[in-house]
Amino acid sequence: MWRKFCTREFAIPRIRALRCVVALIAFAVLWIGAVDLRARPESKDWIVLDNCRLIANPANDGDSFHVSAGAREYIFRLYLVDAPETDEMTPRRVVKQAKYFGITVPQAIEAGRAATAFTREKLSEPFTAFTHISDAMGQSRLERFYAFVETKDGDLAEQLVCNGLARIYGFKAAPPGLRNVRPEMEKLQQFENQARQEKVGAWGVSVGRLNVLATNPSSLSRFVILERTRPPATHEFSPVLPRSTPNPRASIAQRGSLNPNKPHSKELTPLGRIDINTATEKELTTVPGIGHVIAARIIAARPFKSADDLRRVSGIGSKKYVEMRSYFQ
Repeated sequence: MWRKFCTREFAIPRIRALRCVVALIAFAVLWIGAVDLRARPESKDWIVLDNCRLIANPANDGDSFHVSAGAREYIFRLYLVDAPETDEMTPRRVVKQAKYFGITVPQAIEAGRAATAFTREKLSEPFTAFTHISDAMGQSRLERFYAFVETKDGDLAEQLVCNGLARIYGFKAAPPGLRNVRPEMEKLQQFENQARQEKVGAWGVSVGRLNVLATNPSSLSRFVILERTRPPATHEFSPVLPRSTPNPRASIAQRGSLNPNKPHSKELTPLGRIDINTATEKELTTVPGIGHVIAARIIAARPFKSADDLRRVSGIGSKKYVEMRSYFQ
């Protein structure tokens, strides 16, 4: 009987049953995660954050960036659009982006870096963010929120699309002042058609027009809402990072991003104390040479046999490896 049970005739149904069990477990895990995400507190009304300022951070790109608003720090992700990636950390995504614009992957990455520079320039002056505190999931462990961002020139997402530096893609929401998203989607499509016709941005990277701006970026949206909701006062509704000073400019300077000669807190990190396989992103970024991007790559490449394997992480060259190795066990 045992021999018969172990034959192929009986083994196949057992394998299929095992696969079904595994699939059910995976579904349960995903369902629990989805319930947890839906449970995150959001604001039904638009929360308007005036006088926002961009915080210099290696993880900033064309459509996602760190922002200071008063005494708090947020990470915002733009609604409706998707700027090309700036590296190959997410290969499937950058391949799709390249296909969308009809260019190569290296060209898409080049366009992503141009989009990052464009956004950095547009956010160099105070701007306004409109958010529902809706979770914008991403690879980073730090929480991000979707937002519409209005600069002195108008809606940032529209400016990116108008200049060929982002595709129409992403989480959809009706902008402030509108009841549905359709008018905004139609407007973005018009801007995209114009950018494709003029061959600007990613649409023109193959003919040397990556950094050429649109000739007539007019009619950019400016958001108006009658009732404004103040920013949440507690962490229960806004899991953001408290800042030690309400002065954004002073806070940015303290982070060391504007003064490379100023002593940095990373210099106080004890040598040989960090476990390469268990360190958090925050702990990793205390090591000289490791920013949020490199920290994310280290976490994604785990487990390591030892810290010597840091050499195989993309972005860590021989010089940087020598600089950081002594901080790990």
